[in-house]
Order: sequence, then C-alpha cells, then structure tokens
Amino acid sequence: MAAGSGTHHVVIVGAGFGGLECTRALDGAPVRVTVIDQRNHHLFQPLLYQVATTSLATSEIAWPVRHLLRRRRDVTTLLGQVAGVDAADKRVLLDDDRSVAYDTLVLATGARHAYFGHDEWEPLAPGLKTIEDATTIRRAILNAFEQAEWEADPEKRRALLTLAIIGGGPTGVELAGTIAELAHETLRGEFRNIDTRETRVVLIEAGDRILSNFRPNLSAYAKAALERLGVTVELGRPVTECDSDGVVFGGRRLHARTIIWAAGVAASPAAEWLGVTSDRAGRVIVQPDLTLPGHADIFAIGDTAHVERPDGKPVPGVAPAAKQQGRHVALTIRRRLGGDRTPQPFRYRHDGDLATIGKRAAVIDFGWIRLTGRIAWWVWGLAHIYFLIGLRNRLAVSLSWLWIYVTGQRSARLITQGDADKG
Repeated sequence: MAAGSGTHHVVIVGAGFGGLECTRALDGAPVRVTVIDQRNHHLFQPLLYQVATTSLATSEIAWPVRHLLRRRRDVTTLLGQVAGVDAADKRVLLDDDRSVAYDTLVLATGARHAYFGHDEWEPLAPGLKTIEDATTIRRAILNAFEQAEWEADPEKRRALLTLAIIGGGPTGVELAGTIAELAHETLRGEFRNIDTRETRVVLIEAGDRILSNFRPNLSAYAKAALERLGVTVELGRPVTECDSDGVVFGGRRLHARTIIWAAGVAASPAAEWLGVTSDRAGRVIVQPDLTLPGHADIFAIGDTAHVERPDGKPVPGVAPAAKQQGRHVALTIRRRLGGDRTPQPFRYRHDGDLATIGKRAAVIDFGWIRLTGRIAWWVWGLAHIYFLIGLRNRLAVSLSWLWIYVTGQRSARLITQGDADKG
C-alpha cells in the first residue's frame, strides 16, 4: 500500500490507549492516518480481570476499532499482523507479504507475558492481556469447580479447589480478591458435593510486599484486606517450578490445578524489527521526545517504549502514561508539519495509583491524598466508569457492579469452548 502523494501519512501500529489517543489528537491535522492492529477491537485492559472472574461480559470492555473511528474520514483502519519494519524504505511489513508505506510511524504495540526464561510455563499458567486470555482463565476457574463436584478423591478435590496466582502487583491482587469472593459468596450453595467456601486462593509474590509501587502502609492494608477475604498471601519466595500438579516456591510444593500468571510482562518485538537497543523487558529505549535513536520519523509509546522520568525512574506501563505519550507524539507531528522540528521532551504527569480488593475495598494513592476501604472502592469505580467509552457501556458496567455489590452475584459465568465470547 503506497503512501500516496501530497498528504503526510502517519501509520500507527496498535489500537490500544496510546495508539487511539494519538489518532484522536491528530484530528484536524493535515495528515492521513492508518491504524493497524492484529485485533479488530480496542480493549479497556484495567477491567480485563473482571471478565476473567465472571463480573463483566467481554462486550462491556471492548469496542470495534472501526466503530470508534467511523466519523474520521482521514483515518483508515487495517486488520493485520505486523512482522517487521523496513526503516530504509519507510514501510511497515505484514506477515502476509503486504506492506504499508509511511512518512511517520508510531509504534504502540503493547506488551505480552514474560515468564523470566520459563516460556514452557505459559500453557500451564496463562497470563491476562487479551480477551482470549480472560475467557481462557474464566473457563479454567469455572471448570475447576465443575470437576471438583465430580471428584471423590479428597486430595484431588483439594487441588482442584486451590488456585495459585503468581505476582502481587495490581492484577494479581485484583484477581485474588475477586476469585475469593466468587468462591466464597457467589457460588456458595450452588453445588451439592463440594462447599466452595473451602476454596483456597494463594497469591504468591517474590518480593517482600504486594503492590510494591504503593506506599508500604497501603501495601500492608491490601494484604490484610485480602486475608480477610480468605486469600493466603505468600511473600519473599519466588516460584521455581510450575507444572500440571501445581507450583513450587520456597522449596515447598503447592498442589493447585489452576494457576494464573500475573508476575511480569515483556514488550512486543518492535526493538527486534528495527535492530535498536531495548531494556530487559524488550522495550525500545527511546529519546526524550519518544523517537527512536537514529530514526526521527519513528516514535514508540506505551508498553513498547522505555521512557525515563527526570528522577531516572521509568515511566510506568499504565494507560494514563500511554495516553499522555500519544498526545505528545501527535503534538510533535503537528509542530513538525508547521515547520518546527525542535525536539520537545516528553513530560509524564503521574495521576496516582489505584487497585481494588474485591467488591468493597480498594487502595488509592494520589500523592496528595491516600484512601482505603469502601470510599476508595467507590472512587476507583467512578474513575474507571469515567474512562469507559460510550454511555451504554458506562450504564452496563455501573449496573453490573451495583448488582454484584448488593447481591454478591456475578452474571457472566458461562463456560465457553471458543477463545472468546460475548459474555
């Protein structure tokens, strides 16, 4: 696909938070935009764990990219798998031998799971990055209870009712709390041969505390809140083995038939495509203005990029950071087209850290104020509803949460055989 004549062509690879924000901020600029993604939908990842734990349906947190951009006549959306970049010829290469020419390229390709050298663990311990991941985990959780209902052997039944979550960051904490509530409240009384309140949820963190990006007192609150929900929190002992029988950490084996990975992520192969320097997680080490060294016409943002703040710490891989970077790149493109090519460094504004613990507690650190408990949960919920796309989705999620809050029941408990569903 040729770049065309005259109008500057911006190609954005990835329709996540950063890619869509860059597209939005280019509205009205003298450019043509092509958005390429391997999936046809934009996903609100912060709530993906709620699909995995039966709280929300997939259609409530994902939207077709074409629908979101339908009013933008300057934007072309392409479904495709990017396989590389020819920087010399300025073309994005797809895996079916097609290519797309660009004048400016924005890589917003996101992240994948990182198993720290143990990729063989992936089939046994799925991570949570896509809708397919969420429905796979949901199916595994619900199937564990169904199999336990049939199992007569007490040891095998105990293993089926033990769920191990590896990683004590926000995703691990949110999964652990919601799964514990699902087992101890939602499913209670629905089975005849098992008592789902006997379910054991074990959160394993290699560090000395969960939610390490939060202040120590908030981490301690989160640990205590999880334990009140019945979650066992194991600290300071990394997982050394993972197999179909369970996990080994600290030299001790935990028999668990369901294992969920929430311990780490790695960037997409964008650095490999271009042969540029990356950090340990595979993120492209970019210039202060988010361009690649030696490639002023290529930007990397979001989980694709390693960006350092003035204090030397990396910008976190969270949605607000990706959106800020997308806006920065769009403004840079506008300035360049106006004749100003002076590099402008990206400045990250940290809005705060949030994590929820079940349906009644959360921890929030905005810097100037820190909240815990039910008040924090309501603030967390309002913040997430605000960033959802479309009135219908905001209403649907609000009603789902209100129903769960009042009754403890979760409606998206379908066991599906495919990779994804509509809830």
